[in-house]
Amino acid sequence: MIAIVQRVKSGRVTVEQKVTGEVGTGMVVLAAIHADDTPSDIAWMASKLATLRIFPSGDKYFDLDVKAIAGGILLISNFTVAAETHSGRRPSLSPAASPEAARPLFECLLKALQAQGVTVATGVFGAHMNVEINNDGPVTFILDSRQGRKA
Repeated sequence: MIAIVQRVKSGRVTVEQKVTGEVGTGMVVLAAIHADDTPSDIAWMASKLATLRIFPSGDKYFDLDVKAIAGGILLISNFTVAAETHSGRRPSLSPAASPEAARPLFECLLKALQAQGVTVATGVFGAHMNVEINNDGPVTFILDSRQGRKA
């Protein structure tokens, strides 16, 4: 699993001009399930997102996690994040899991974050979404569960 994580002042997703999820201070996470992801990838990502210290405290720029600031996560399924872009000019989406395989894993990620006490809002899986991101910093990180497998 791979995720683009942005520290935000706010984030909102709309589908067909209806707001389906929004957060104030917290994170917007654009997450893609790889075809070879397993429940352990989901567990690693949920733990990492819930405990990633990217929020300021006093003079420390990266000291607190999303729970410590009582923030939320806007979790967006975004299969294009898994695209292979190393060769050619057209991204290959073959590394991404099929929608049928990705949906249950994405839902597991949502539940795992909620189980850790994180407030989570979402878009609509598989829908065309408009995502508004008010990035704070800008602060942006890429998390990849495959790196967690090596640890």
